[in-house]
Amino acid sequence: MIYEIRDIGFSTAVGIGGDPVIGTTHIDCLRAFQDDPDTTAIVMIGEIGGDAEERAAAFISEYVTKPVVGYVAGFTAPEGKTMGHAGAIVSGSSGTAQAKKDALEAAGVKVGQTPSETAQLMRDILGR
Repeated sequence: MIYEIRDIGFSTAVGIGGDPVIGTTHIDCLRAFQDDPDTTAIVMIGEIGGDAEERAAAFISEYVTKPVVGYVAGFTAPEGKTMGHAGAIVSGSSGTAQAKKDALEAAGVKVGQTPSETAQLMRDILGR
């Protein structure tokens, strides 16, 4: 994603991982970026499994006023695929890329299905 937004620029990139014991969450990062006066827009990346992105979507709709675009890895993953750790288990429709996309879009977040598409969504929002 950093490569894809190189023409826009970025100030901070945070990799939070998806391990079963979580330190920093999407919400922690979203709050920090929302409260940072030098941040003008946010790109949020998620993956299949768990519900962190759905919880982040609820937070965005209530608290975040800056533009947010999202990318959810796993749209092309076979059904039942895990992303290599316990936090990325998909059960039924819960935790799927589509469920996360739907939750984020309901919160006003435009979601790309590739890093390139996601970067273009941000360019469009910023008028670049």
